[in-house]
Amino acid sequence: MEHITLLLAIVVVTALVFDFTNGFHDTANAMATTISTGALKPKTAVAMSAVLNLVGAFLSVEVAKTISGGIINEEGIRTEVIFAALVGAILWNLLTWLLGLPSSSSHALFGGLIGAAVMSAGWSAVNGSTIVTKVLIPAVAAPLVAGLAAMAATKLTYKIKANPEAKATAKGYRAGQIASAGLVSLAHGTNDAQKTMGIITLALVTQGVVAPGSNPPLWVIVSAGVAIALGTYLGGWRIIRTMGKGLTDLQPQQGFAAQTSAATVILASSHLGFSLSTTQSCSGAVMGAGLGRKGGVVRWSTATRMFVAWGLTLPAAGLVGAGAEFLTKQGPWGIAATAFVLVGGSAVIWVLSRREPVDHNNVNGDDLGGPDSGTPGVVTTAIAAVAPPPAGSVAAVADDGLKTTIHAPGPNDPAAPPAPAAAV
Repeated sequence: MEHITLLLAIVVVTALVFDFTNGFHDTANAMATTISTGALKPKTAVAMSAVLNLVGAFLSVEVAKTISGGIINEEGIRTEVIFAALVGAILWNLLTWLLGLPSSSSHALFGGLIGAAVMSAGWSAVNGSTIVTKVLIPAVAAPLVAGLAAMAATKLTYKIKANPEAKATAKGYRAGQIASAGLVSLAHGTNDAQKTMGIITLALVTQGVVAPGSNPPLWVIVSAGVAIALGTYLGGWRIIRTMGKGLTDLQPQQGFAAQTSAATVILASSHLGFSLSTTQSCSGAVMGAGLGRKGGVVRWSTATRMFVAWGLTLPAAGLVGAGAEFLTKQGPWGIAATAFVLVGGSAVIWVLSRREPVDHNNVNGDDLGGPDSGTPGVVTTAIAAVAPPPAGSVAAVADDGLKTTIHAPGPNDPAAPPAPAAAV
């Protein structure tokens, strides 16, 4: 700790800020289905997830070692590169949170790190084989494996108990959901908290504080675990809404199958040192569970937007990281400008989020509308307002978009016009 310079301190704080955003960005991974099915109240769910994320941070350091000594070559990398990488990752995390898209915080960090390293030292600074084997292949395989496992588990669950007593079965599966959600939270701590440990350790290596290949110091493990736990407790309600209600409608049986499948994939990857996206694993499991129930559907419009965000995460965060590194290379004023971009961009995103706030009170509601919410949009409302009414009635569209019907007055109605005189 005595060797930490001002720049290194800034990088450590920025890394913990990223860890915090990772926490509230990924709360949905563990708790979205539990909240949407009513197994736990929103605040209780995020509190439980926060505690287990903290515990999980102490269980392994394999992923941290992959980050600190695998993706990029440690030799010749400046501390400013780490700072630039974190700027790219944080801004992408906040933007996708604003849009309610469950993108990968892990890939945002990798993209920022790769972009900044390439801008600093060229393509030779990147270990291509490690990126392919421990980042890209798991990125494709994890959601597929989790989705197929969740689909099979859901089908098996409904087949075993084809005509269950609704109340008793739902209660049992809700208890199972709580246990599996806790397992996902624990797995998330073992995987995602380590990424921040790895990035801080990498920064310490660049300053000569620790030797290359070292495990994260204890204070790094503790601070990373606390930061991700605090972010988790804050709750990323926008993404919880998308994962719990936007992708599909889940019953307790499906929620249990999805969370158990995702937790198994994440824990296995953490043991192997694969730094996969917990978001993609959990999203794939939710979609698989949605398809596994007879009559279940996946809202593909939401899923498509999510897939696009997945594909853009690495290159977008990489471009921002490269731009930030270009600034930091200019000297102290460039580092200050990069910090200003980070703070200013974060403030703008937060202000925009206040226009349509989502919190624990409305995370399961339909009051915000959207393409999959069932609330009529502008075009639908406008068409309804000018469409001719059906025979015998007058149609009106109220301000809130709800359609009402006013029946035409009958012959005995005082408001009815006088009947024409009969011909003599």
